[in-house]
Amino acid sequence: MLTILFDGVAYGMLLFVLACGLTVTLGLMNFINLAHGAFAMTGGYVTVVMMNRYGISFYWCLPAAFVGAAAVGAVLERALYRHLYGADHLDQVLFSIGLVFMAVAAADYFMGGQQQLIQLPPELSGRMEILGVGIGRYRLFIIVICAMLAIGLQLILAKTRFGSRLRAAVDDRRTALGLGINVSLVFALTFAFGSGLAGLGGALGTELLGLDPNFPLKFMIYFLIVVAVGGTSTVTGPFLASLMLGIADVAGKYYVPEIGAFVIYALMIVMLVLRPHGLFSRDGGR
Repeated sequence: MLTILFDGVAYGMLLFVLACGLTVTLGLMNFINLAHGAFAMTGGYVTVVMMNRYGISFYWCLPAAFVGAAAVGAVLERALYRHLYGADHLDQVLFSIGLVFMAVAAADYFMGGQQQLIQLPPELSGRMEILGVGIGRYRLFIIVICAMLAIGLQLILAKTRFGSRLRAAVDDRRTALGLGINVSLVFALTFAFGSGLAGLGGALGTELLGLDPNFPLKFMIYFLIVVAVGGTSTVTGPFLASLMLGIADVAGKYYVPEIGAFVIYALMIVMLVLRPHGLFSRDGGR
C-alpha cells in the first residue's frame, strides 16, 4: 500500500508540473490554452533527440527541454497568442485546439508515429527498499524536483515584484499601464515560463507516460481536471489536486483494474460538486 501511495505521489507531482503552466495562463492571464500539452510534447521530443541521437546526458536534457519549450512558447505568444487575449473564450478554445492538431501532425511528420523511448541514467533506474517500502529511484527524483518547482513557483508569484506586476496586469490592464508596467512583456515572459514548465514536465514524463504524436490529445483532459479541481486562483490548489488525482488514479488501477481508469473522473465529479470553483478558489471566482 505504501509503495502504491509513493507511486501515486510521484505521478501527482508530475501532473502538477505538466499542468501548472496551464494554471498560470488560465488563472492569472485568463487565457484558455488547450494547446498546453503541445509544449509538453516539445520538451519530450527535445529530450528524445538529444539523448538518442546525440548521446547527451539526461540531466542536461531537462534544462534544454525547459528552454526549448519556453522559446517556442515565446515565439507563438508574440506571433499568435497575444492577438487573442481579449477574445471570447470560445475563440481561444478553437484557436488552441487548432494548434494541437497542427502540433500532432508536425510531430508525426518529423518524428514518426511510433512510441519514443529513452534510457535513464543507471542511478535513476530500478528500485530500492526503505523500511520495507519499494521506492523507485526515478520516481523519488521526480518528487524532489517537482516539490522544489512547486515551492519556487509559489514564491515567485506571491513574493516577487514580477508576481505583483503580473497580478496587477491581469486585474486592471489600464491601471497597470498607467503605473509604468510593461504589460505586454509581463504576459510574454509569463507565457514563456508556463510553456517551459510544460516542456520540463514532458521531459520528466517521457519515461513514465510515454511519448508519441498524440501526447497533447491523450493528456489534455488530465491537465483540465487538475485545473478544474484545484482552481485557478492559487498554485496550492492545483498542487493538492494533482496529488489527490495521482494517488487516486494509481490506486484505482491497482485495486480495481476493471474500472480503474474511471476513478479519476469520479473523484473529479465529487470534488466539483463539493467545491464548484476549485479547492482554494474564492466563492464566485473563475
